[in-house]
Amino acid sequence: MQRLIRQMTTIALAFAMGLLLCSQNTFALSYPQTSATEIFQSGIKKLEFGNYLDAISDFTQAINLKDDFAIAYSNRCLAYLQLQDYGNAIADCNQAIDLAPHNLEAYLNRGIAYYRQGDYTTAIESNNQAIALKPGNFRAYYNRGIATAAMGEYDHAIADFNLALSLVTDVHSYSLAEIYNDLGSAQLHLTNFDAAKHNFSLAIRFNPDDFRAYFNRGCACGRNHDYPNAVRDFSHTIKLNPANAQAYLNRGIAQHNLGYEEAALSDLKIAAIYFEKQNKNLAYERILNLIKVVQKQISLESVIG
Repeated sequence: MQRLIRQMTTIALAFAMGLLLCSQNTFALSYPQTSATEIFQSGIKKLEFGNYLDAISDFTQAINLKDDFAIAYSNRCLAYLQLQDYGNAIADCNQAIDLAPHNLEAYLNRGIAYYRQGDYTTAIESNNQAIALKPGNFRAYYNRGIATAAMGEYDHAIADFNLALSLVTDVHSYSLAEIYNDLGSAQLHLTNFDAAKHNFSLAIRFNPDDFRAYFNRGCACGRNHDYPNAVRDFSHTIKLNPANAQAYLNRGIAQHNLGYEEAALSDLKIAAIYFEKQNKNLAYERILNLIKVVQKQISLESVIG
């Protein structure tokens, strides 16, 4: 129980951005093209409001009226991506790229789809194409970084995350938090604990309401035997995400390492309840064994006392 159990971080948030809007020129468009454009604009509005199925329906109608409508394919790709339909997302991005090879968003979104399918090599290739097209776009470096990290190539991932940060100009602070969190995770994998904690702290600074950075900083503290600060960060994680079984487990282990057996036992029991509810049977069985260890320690201390 000397090592804290680390939760996989999310790298699940890659930067899928970019509703592509088409310019309208009513004098140059024939009636069917104008109709396709109007339907496309309707799809854009539905996409913006998260109505992805209806957006797909509109983009499909627009494509049926205008089969070389590259940005309709690109935005339908984005809608499929939001619905986790990665096969159709990739197919639409490919079509968008065939029709408009300079469509940056299509390369980025295709890379995200490949990444979420677990095809990290092809995701990296798609992001390489995005970088070749627009070397100054931070999203391509960030997305390549998360795919590279998923392959265990943490040094390369760190280089990409740092490049992304060097190119960031006017973005929401939450985006910066994502990059710093993933940068810290890569450094944690390499046991660069001080660097990891520094970047998790920056992630917290830019988004203090995201429990993941607190959790990850707690893992870095725990693995570096800084148990008091590990308890602090896991406590903050639980405050933001009260049903986080892993945080209770890790705080319990940290409490045990500090000799606070009653507090450790309480946390482990709560973690067991959540793991059982989540049908995570292996984790549940392991926690039961940890509970027995802590209970034995409490009994020994009682006898000695």
